[in-house]
Amino acid sequence: QVQLVESGGGLVPAGGSMRLSCAASGRTFSSYAMGWFRQAPGKEREFVASISGSGGYTKYADSVKGRFTISRDNTKNTVYLQMNNLKPEDTAVYYCAAPRAIVPVPTRYDYWGPGTQVTVSS
Repeated sequence: QVQLVESGGGLVPAGGSMRLSCAASGRTFSSYAMGWFRQAPGKEREFVASISGSGGYTKYADSVKGRFTISRDNTKNTVYLQMNNLKPEDTAVYYCAAPRAIVPVPTRYDYWGPGTQVTVSS
């Protein structure tokens, strides 16, 4: 059973930084891409970033390019999302996700963490 648990959310002022972590368990972590999504109040969940199993390929939403960095440590079964220059519109619940399939760029995510709240104050 794949389990994902996010941590690191909280309140940060606009322009600040925050790092989210997602600890994974239940299968060979390094074989699978991982992704981060977010959902703001009243909005649909949206893609933020993804990283391939080896960490060699990353993909970002246009809204976070140049500000957010996704990375992973396969020795710790953990994926990270470093968020810099945060804006009030980044306020959302952030979710870690993983696909069932072994693909470098997933088009479908099957496992989800419970989410962590990120609030950016103006």
